[in-house]
Amino acid sequence: MKRQDNQLIVITHLSQLISLLTGFGSLIVPLILWLTQKEKVHQMDEHGKNIINFQLSLIVYCLICIPLILLFGLGIVGLIVLGIISILFPIINAIRANNGETPKYPLSLNFIS
Repeated sequence: MKRQDNQLIVITHLSQLISLLTGFGSLIVPLILWLTQKEKVHQMDEHGKNIINFQLSLIVYCLICIPLILLFGLGIVGLIVLGIISILFPIINAIRANNGETPKYPLSLNFIS
C-alpha cells in the first residue's frame, strides 16, 4: 500500500531548483526521487512524470534556442523566458502539490506517459 507524502512530492518539485545553486541537477535529482519513490508514495508517479517531461522539454527548447541566437537574438529572448519559466513553475507546482492538486507545467512535451 502506498503512503501519502505531500512533503516529499513538494521536495521533488522544488528539487528542480537545485541547478540555481549547483549549475546542474535539475533533471537528475527529481529523476532519482521519482524512480526510488514512485512505488511507495501515492501520486509520486504522476508528479514525477510531469516533472521529468518538463525538464526534458526545457532541454529541447534550450537546444532550439541556441541556433536562434544568430537570428536577430531571438534565442537569447527564448532562453530568458525559459529561465523564468524554469524557476516559477516548480515553485507554483510545489504549492499546488502541497494543496493536493495536480501539477501543470506549460510547454511540456510528453516524453514519458
